[in-house]
Amino acid sequence: MPSMENGSSDVSRAEEIKLQANEAFKAHKYGQAIDLYARAIELNAQNAVYWANRAFAHTKLEEYGSAIQDATKAIEVDPKYSKGYYRRGAAYLAMGKFKEALKDFQQVKKICPNDPDATKKLKECEKAVMKLKFEEAIAVPESERHSVADSIDYHSIEVEPQYSGAKIEGDVVTLDFVKKMMDDFKNQKCLHKRYAFQIVLQTREMLQSQPSLVDINVPDGSHFTVCGDVHGQFYDLINIFELNGLPSEENPYLFNGDFVDRGSFSVEVILTLFAFKCMCPSAIYLARGNHESKSMNKIYGFEGEVRSKLSETFVELFAEVFCCLPLAHVINEKVFVVHGGLFSVDGVKLSDIRAIDRFCEPPEEGLMCELLWSDPQPFPGRGPSKRGVGLSFGADVTRKFLQDNNLDLVVRSHEVKDEGYEIEHDGKLITVFSAPNYCDQQMGNKGAFICFEAPDLKPNIVTFSAMPHPDVKPMAYANNFLRMFQ
Repeated sequence: MPSMENGSSDVSRAEEIKLQANEAFKAHKYGQAIDLYARAIELNAQNAVYWANRAFAHTKLEEYGSAIQDATKAIEVDPKYSKGYYRRGAAYLAMGKFKEALKDFQQVKKICPNDPDATKKLKECEKAVMKLKFEEAIAVPESERHSVADSIDYHSIEVEPQYSGAKIEGDVVTLDFVKKMMDDFKNQKCLHKRYAFQIVLQTREMLQSQPSLVDINVPDGSHFTVCGDVHGQFYDLINIFELNGLPSEENPYLFNGDFVDRGSFSVEVILTLFAFKCMCPSAIYLARGNHESKSMNKIYGFEGEVRSKLSETFVELFAEVFCCLPLAHVINEKVFVVHGGLFSVDGVKLSDIRAIDRFCEPPEEGLMCELLWSDPQPFPGRGPSKRGVGLSFGADVTRKFLQDNNLDLVVRSHEVKDEGYEIEHDGKLITVFSAPNYCDQQMGNKGAFICFEAPDLKPNIVTFSAMPHPDVKPMAYANNFLRMFQ
C-alpha cells in the first residue's frame, strides 16, 4: 500500500504537470497539452480539472468523441463541477448534437444559477434546439422532395447593365472567365447570381453522371496533383495555383474534400473549383469530405456565408450538389484517394465502394460514413474514433485493404498536420492537408499537396505557408452559438 507521503507527492507533482500543460495549451500546442494532462491524470485521476482541461484540448483538435469521454469522466469524479458539463456540452454542440448539449447546459445553469455566461449559452442552445424541432416539423419527406435545381432557369435572370464583374458568354465557361472571376474574388467582389447558378448547375450535371468511385488514368510522363482540405481559405487556394499552375488537361488536380466551412471565403473556393470543372472536366476531380453535408454546413459557416453572399436557394442547391460528389478515386489502379479513411470490417473491395448509393446526406455508420470520417492510428487493429464518428484504423488494416485490392498506397486528408502532410503505416498511407495556419489559430501548420508522375507514381510532396487575407475571421458566418466556444 503506498504511503501517504507518496500520495501527497503524486498530487503535488500532478499539479506541476498540469501547469506545464496549461502553458502548452496557451501556446496552441494542443497535442502536447493532451500528453501532459494525461501524465497528471496518471498521478491523480481524482482531479476533475485535469479531465475537463484535457477535454478542452481535444475540442481544439476537433477530437469531439475524446472530449466527450474526458468531460464525462470529470463529471463522474465531481458531479458538481460545472466545467465538466460545460466542456461536454460544447463538444456535443460541435457535433451537431443540440439536444444532448442542451441537457448539459441546463446542468451548468443549475450549478451556477447566477453565472451570466451560463445563462447566455443556455438561451442560445434553447434557441438552436427550438429551431431544429421546427425544421424537423416542416421537413418534407424524402419521397416527396423535388430537386431545387429543376426549378432554376438561370437564362431568365437579368444581368444589370452596371454589373462589371466576370461574365460567361453563352453556355461555355472559359479560362478567361475563370481568371477574371478569381481576380474579382481576390478583390472581394461578388459573382453575379446568374453565373453562379450556371456554374453550380452545370457542375451538378457532370457529378451526377460519375460513379461513387472514380478511376483516373494518368498517361506515362504525365503528372497529377492531389490537394487536401482547403476549408474556405481562398487566398491559400490561389497560392496553390501560383505554385503549381492552374488546373488544365495537362495539369490535372484532385481536391480531396472539405472545400468549405470554417474559413470565411468558402463561396469563393467552391465557385472557383466548380468553374474549373465546368471549363474542363478532366482538369479537376472533386471528392466529398465530411464537411460537404448539411449538418456540418449549418454549424461551421458555409450555410450562413451562402445566405449572406448569394441566397437561400443556393443553400439548398449546394446541399443537393454535395450529394452528387464521388466518395473516392483510384489513380492508375494503384493509389486509393479518399477524404477520411478505411473501414470497420476487413474484405471491403473497390466494387463495394462503387456500389454505394451516395446521393444522400452522409449516414452515421457504414462504408460511406467511414470513407468520410475515419482516421489512421499508430497501433494495430481498430479503435474508437477520437471524433466520435467513424473509427481509427491501424497499419495492419491499411496493409490488408491494399493487398485485397492490388493497390500500393492510400492518400487521405481530414486531419491538420504541422508540416501539411504525414507519412504513416510503414509508408503505405499519406495524409495531405492544404489549409495552412488552419482557422488562423496561430497553429502555424503548413499546407501541402502531392504531385504524382506516371508511371511510377512516386509521391513528391510540396509544402507551403499561409498567405495573408482580408480581415474576415474564420467562422465569421458560423452558427452564433458555436462561435462562443471558439
